[in-house]
Amino acid sequence: MNPAKFNVAIIGSGNIGTDLMIKLLRHGKHLKMAVMVGIDPASDGLERARRLGVATTHEGVEGLARMPEFADIDFVFDATSAGAHVRNDAYLRARKPGIRLIDLTPAAIGPYCVPVVNLEQNLAQLNVNMVTCGGQATIPMVAAVSRVAKVHYAEIVASIASKSAGPGTRANIDEFTETTSKAIEAIGGAARGKAIIVMNPAEPPLIMRDTVFVLSEACEQARVQASIHEMAQAVQAYVPGYRLKQQVQFEVIEPQAPLLIPGLGRFSGLKTSVFLEVEGAAHYLPAYAGNLDIMTSAAMATAERMAQAMAHN
Repeated sequence: MNPAKFNVAIIGSGNIGTDLMIKLLRHGKHLKMAVMVGIDPASDGLERARRLGVATTHEGVEGLARMPEFADIDFVFDATSAGAHVRNDAYLRARKPGIRLIDLTPAAIGPYCVPVVNLEQNLAQLNVNMVTCGGQATIPMVAAVSRVAKVHYAEIVASIASKSAGPGTRANIDEFTETTSKAIEAIGGAARGKAIIVMNPAEPPLIMRDTVFVLSEACEQARVQASIHEMAQAVQAYVPGYRLKQQVQFEVIEPQAPLLIPGLGRFSGLKTSVFLEVEGAAHYLPAYAGNLDIMTSAAMATAERMAQAMAHN
């Protein structure tokens, strides 16, 4: 193996896993796509992998461990479900303790990771959690405000096309809201966070939209706006379709007319509203599936940076 390249396996041959495979094959710098793992031998993801010369198994994580390629696997991306990831992590860790897992499910065994916010603090972790699509899109905006002013409350609404929500996404709705809410607090910097997901059945399908509401202490609006624009550009470095849909909006909440926030009480200060759009790169998924594209892009960016650090150690 080229010492600058680290071998990768993907568990989950659905939409997310297949899109990630194509990204790695086309754009991997420090990562080499080695094995695609699924449970359905007839899945499109496994078939595409075979056509592209990638080794495959339809026997799940157990099949991966039996493959000769497993000895050289450095990174495993898990694109299955929260429950499956718990089992996969334990199974792989027992057989290869130093293997790196990039978790694209809401299981959150390892620390939450949003590349532009806290990746550098987690480069040595053996398991990192990519939060959720809504988290990857919105937490950078919460963090952008929190690095300027103390954030008391942040609420995000992620609206995705129904057609871009596969079985894994639908099975993990509860985990989505819980994981995203916790990550808004843990790495976004909000004292309290709330997450809502909306599956829009509109035809033709609409591109992912995200709305972020942040309640912070009073501060200079120009500094907040500059921080948000700087953060958006940082996300665009690995998710080109990520953009502000319109200008950042501000509202000063005066003490004599406070907002009443459940669990927070009376609030006065600055309300910041950010409106986002995430268009997918259409490597495998449709362009409207920005919710899936931002997850695969963030996961790849995370592993690439980890691999770069490993190569220089």
